[in-house]
Amino acid sequence: MVLALPRGGVPVAREVARELRAPLDVFLVRKLGVPFHRELAMGAIATGGVRVLNTAIVDALGIPTAAIDAIAREEEAELARREREYRGDRPAPDVQGKVVILVDDGLATGATMRAAVAALRRLGPARVVVAVPTAAAEACAEMAEVADEVVCAETPAPFLAVGAWYEDFSETTDDDVRRLLAEAA
Repeated sequence: MVLALPRGGVPVAREVARELRAPLDVFLVRKLGVPFHRELAMGAIATGGVRVLNTAIVDALGIPTAAIDAIAREEEAELARREREYRGDRPAPDVQGKVVILVDDGLATGATMRAAVAALRRLGPARVVVAVPTAAAEACAEMAEVADEVVCAETPAPFLAVGAWYEDFSETTDDDVRRLLAEAA
């Protein structure tokens, strides 16, 4: 089973699922951005109440617990909205005893994917494979600590950002996600 991290991971996962002739669905995770620089991940949350923090960033920047909690509440609301938007009445996929390939558009810090792996493990898959087309070498190596297998197609140095390694890194919309999931069904 292929599970995409929306939104950017959905187009990539669609291709993986098509090639493997495997079912495609989404696994919802939200980045917890640093209060004064929201693109920098200090952690992430995932369906099922999982919260993963990058304590090195939190400690280095002195981010108070109250600020982390406020951002987490904000992201939990968006996570719930996306769950309704993408899944509608469909139940979450049953991953018990299955090999699950978690796909995103890339790994910068790996915080979002780490939260996804932690949340997915609670659901009892046989194996968790993390697959991305591009990643920071350090994030790819750290992912090997939590996943059963990691596939990072490219680990360019210097990494810079995920979008730097795409010819077209236009935003994936909610409509795109719904359309790709419907096509895959």
